[in-house]
Amino acid sequence: MRLLVTGAAGMLGQDVVRAARARGWEPLPFARAELDVTDAAAVEAAIAAAAPDAVVNCAAWTDVDGAESDAAGAGAINATAAGVLARASAAAAARLVQVSTDYVFDGERGAPYVESDATAPRSVYGSTKLDGEHAVAAAGGSHAIARTQWLFGAGGRNFAATMLALGAERDEVTVVTDQLGLPTATAALAVALLELAAGESQGVHHLAGGGEPVSWHGFTLEIFRQAGLSCRVLPCTTAAMPRPAPRPAFSALASERPETPRLPPWQDGLAHYLERRKVHA
Repeated sequence: MRLLVTGAAGMLGQDVVRAARARGWEPLPFARAELDVTDAAAVEAAIAAAAPDAVVNCAAWTDVDGAESDAAGAGAINATAAGVLARASAAAAARLVQVSTDYVFDGERGAPYVESDATAPRSVYGSTKLDGEHAVAAAGGSHAIARTQWLFGAGGRNFAATMLALGAERDEVTVVTDQLGLPTATAALAVALLELAAGESQGVHHLAGGGEPVSWHGFTLEIFRQAGLSCRVLPCTTAAMPRPAPRPAFSALASERPETPRLPPWQDGLAHYLERRKVHA
């Protein structure tokens, strides 16, 4: 299986490439410096030359707050480029797996979202990712859209890494209690993305860490518990720590599709992440 991976130098992209090699596949990694996903001609040429069986698009604008002041930049990567990749993949008879986000929902349902729930993004980031989903579907090729959330992994900056650094330096940290979701380890997500790449199911799948939804505050408590840090975790509300982009209050993802891969509990993903950090320390 030849798997072309865009955004291959990013946190998720690194794990997708690693998981593909572990599976005996032939990964074809393209970092941002090697392939500008907003350049339609370059994308078409790269995919035609590589002749992959599948493409996993890990290239994304992930600066949620920055997107509020640069909608064009976020849209170019999250929406326009997704359509470019989808059309080029379809032309090469390659299956596309597009990574999307829980931010396509407003977070007001009060229960985990499944694939058929109505979308209502509240931020520029969420809107551009939803536009990307629509562009992929409109291209007409074989595709899966993997919505996920609260990513953490050994290959990049993320909330868990930030809390570990702060917990080692400070006596206490303050973290919001009124945003709930499911932390998702990129190592586990990568394996699930390969399953989608090897499958035939069309449309949207929800992939997030298993277990019960947790707040950022609760996630921090578990990070410190597993890491053996004694730093206190003080609660606060989202209103007390305003950000440019609104965050969904409850955006946990669940799947109503039996063929959707299930991820292990997020606590297990965290344990694996902490072990990997020790190995690479």
